Amino acid sequence: MNKFHARKLIFRLIVILSLLIAAYFVIPVSMPLILAGISAFFLEPIVMFFKRKWKMSRKIAVAFIYIVSVFVISIICYLSITQIMTQIILLSKQAPYYISKLSDMWLHMQENISKYTEDFPPEVSASLQKTTMDFIKKVEESFLSFFNYSKVSAFFSEIPSLFISLLVYMIALFLFMLDLPKLKQITYKYLKPNTAKKIKIILNRLKDATFGYMKAHLFVSFIIGGVTLIGLLLIQPKYAVTMTIIIWLIDIVPFLGSIIILAPWGLYHLLMGNTSIAVKLFILAAILLIIRRVVEPKLMGDHIGLSTLPTLISMFIGLQLFGIIGLLVGPFVIIFFIALKETGVIKVNFKI
Repeated sequence: MNKFHARKLIFRLIVILSLLIAAYFVIPVSMPLILAGISAFFLEPIVMFFKRKWKMSRKIAVAFIYIVSVFVISIICYLSITQIMTQIILLSKQAPYYISKLSDMWLHMQENISKYTEDFPPEVSASLQKTTMDFIKKVEESFLSFFNYSKVSAFFSEIPSLFISLLVYMIALFLFMLDLPKLKQITYKYLKPNTAKKIKIILNRLKDATFGYMKAHLFVSFIIGGVTLIGLLLIQPKYAVTMTIIIWLIDIVPFLGSIIILAPWGLYHLLMGNTSIAVKLFILAAILLIIRRVVEPKLMGDHIGLSTLPTLISMFIGLQLFGIIGLLVGPFVIIFFIALKETGVIKVNFKI
């Protein structure tokens, strides 16, 4: 009997190990399909809403939501690829010129430092000048490395494969949306009733949290758009409306944010000698960043079912561990843990 259990355990371990190895190789190349499935799952409530509200058939509701999704994704891709990346290529070509202007500016600053520190001891004055020059050199190297033309060109050479992945994603999204109820039925067939019930509770909790996050993010983006419009009307009225729309569309995409537009714009004016405009743009970028960091945790906490403090802590820890993706992942990890606890999958009942 012990041998039988040992063999059974070994068999399970081999199966689990095989699945993990397969997942390691299959998941990276299957990301468009995985993302399509996840997207279809989170779009399902909208499909069901249209079916109930306007008495649509599933095919018509799916087709309508799909067309709207394609439209939104197309706009985002157009703006992010054709507009932003074009400016990055242009900036990469002109990087040496900007570096020269930046060097002149820093040399002028160094002259001022020398003048202001002429009464200092020679060792202190020399140390300050050396630190300034080292900083200038590091800035130049970092700037040239980041905006290297060959690197940007190499990135754009990957666009055809990205386009193919996007095409696969869009086709798979439509098929997943169409057949999602059948896929759910097939999946639940292989689960015990109690297990299926727990999974439904967890998925519904995550789904509610996702929609709450989207609502909170959209609301914050509208606040950002309003503040941006007011700020740009005061700074550069000529481009206020156009740039506000671009900044709002960029800000509405998670992980990007308005600073991607305002920081390079301010840097451009700084290099061109328009210090006043540059400072105003940097101040506007800082204000928008503060608004997002202060308002977002509160709104997100209210909409996803967490209080502000756990949301803020989870976002900060997520940012430290996983970078900008952690800002989104952090709160969902907490929600997932709470859902597991509510369903009894994880039992936490102890006292110290």
